[in-house]
Amino acid sequence: MALARLSRNWKQSSGTYAINRCITDKDVPFNAETVDKMLYVQTVRKVDHMKFQSNGTCAVQGYRFAHAERVPEDYSDSKSDKFRYGNLEATKSGDKPRVVVLGTGWAACRFLKGIDTTMYNVVCISPRNHMVFTPLLASTCVGTLEFRSVAEPVVRVQTALAKDPNSYFYLASCTSVDTDKHEVYCETVSDNENLYEPYRFKVAYDKLVIAWGSEPLTFGIKGVKEHALFLREVSHAQEIRKRLLLNLMLSETPGISEEEKEQMLHCVVIGGGPTGVEFSGELSDFIVRDVYQRYAHVKNYVCVTLIEANEILSSFDVGLRQYATKHLTKYGVRLVRGVVKEVHAKKLILSDGSVVPYGLLVWSTGVGPSEFIKQLQLPKSPGGRIGIDEWLRVPSVEDVFALGDCAGFLEHTGRPVLPALAQVAERQGKYLVELFNKKIGKQNAGRACSANDVDLGDPFVYKHLGSMASVGRYKALVDLSQTKDAKGVSMAGFVSWLIWRSAYLTRVLSWRNRLYVMINWATTLVFGRDNTRIG
Repeated sequence: MALARLSRNWKQSSGTYAINRCITDKDVPFNAETVDKMLYVQTVRKVDHMKFQSNGTCAVQGYRFAHAERVPEDYSDSKSDKFRYGNLEATKSGDKPRVVVLGTGWAACRFLKGIDTTMYNVVCISPRNHMVFTPLLASTCVGTLEFRSVAEPVVRVQTALAKDPNSYFYLASCTSVDTDKHEVYCETVSDNENLYEPYRFKVAYDKLVIAWGSEPLTFGIKGVKEHALFLREVSHAQEIRKRLLLNLMLSETPGISEEEKEQMLHCVVIGGGPTGVEFSGELSDFIVRDVYQRYAHVKNYVCVTLIEANEILSSFDVGLRQYATKHLTKYGVRLVRGVVKEVHAKKLILSDGSVVPYGLLVWSTGVGPSEFIKQLQLPKSPGGRIGIDEWLRVPSVEDVFALGDCAGFLEHTGRPVLPALAQVAERQGKYLVELFNKKIGKQNAGRACSANDVDLGDPFVYKHLGSMASVGRYKALVDLSQTKDAKGVSMAGFVSWLIWRSAYLTRVLSWRNRLYVMINWATTLVFGRDNTRIG
């Protein structure tokens, strides 16, 4: 017994006992120097790690990228600079060109869906592994749809990411881009429980497509990020739903004062664009059809307020704006014109000094470039987006394209910056994939620095197909005019609602999710919305 215990202790101290996977010569060149530098990691969470003190790297059991390495913050050994990041090396002669796509939004997924994987290897990098069907996201907040109905896994959009040996999806955030070396630098996403430390790695590309999307605009208003909820991701909708149901349930607790009930059940929406109006309509419908029946004790305290600095739905026809205003007001949505000055935990202050208490605050005032896009050393268009030319290329750098909410035409092109809409991003993704498949790929210009003299054909032209918005209670707006002042077909009411639902149902990417959406709509119509609070 004593000899066995002594043997185990000796093995632990030498660093060879608790490595749970087989380390081959491909992983580490075993020689006297590296063996001397091995250190057994004592913590339970890091029992799979093998740490090298000399160059600061870790090999992780089961980690998807065998080339990914942990980089400590204090690493500064210039002699071992090649170990700073795990690598996905540049393609070699005989390999297919590698296209790296940053993002999983509308533009990125439309591009991924159509890219010819017999011509290219594809690597997608994003902090989320799915695309969000944003037009129906507001419906998930109140239980009209389930969350999975609006989330499309990226490996279903492009199956090569899961099947092809040289195509990958990496759950990571991109931290920087070196356009001279044709490399992107990334850091893996860490979970909330911090079970895994983030790892840094770099990926070499032949062509880079930046479709990183955008972030909600807060205009620097104090307290917005700390206290308001946004509506851009499935996680945002989940948080809104949990907060809404929690407030409804807690408000029935004995001892809650009248003032506290009014504050807890006051839902405030900031921003009168399509997202804010659709969420207000869904919330109003939820209150009238479901809250009045299932929370009868507090139904008279529930209130929805929509605050907008100007007019709601400013991009729509005047008649449609008036219809939306009357309809929302009729079903209990209070419209307030004002500008938010400060946001606190349970109240917000408008610029005129008025105080608005709230239990749920949803912020939907438009979007702008993310911090990652701002720090990129690339040409910028008005508004801070990545500047692009008529073919969606980023001028002054080779082999870089940008599209979607993070990109905008440069001033010298003579074109306006397009609005941050799903249809703009989708159309750009469709155009760019045709450029890659029919122009760049067919002319053998997929390699790095090989597309300078390629004929790219016609430039991208955007034609607006119209706008739609639901306002609740089986009513919607349809505006098919190409511009705000141009004449076109505009209609509102029940028929418009049918058109709205039919149009968006056909735009859902997969038949799987279309079936989910139809089943959710049917069950909600028959049984009402689900008010179960989970989590």
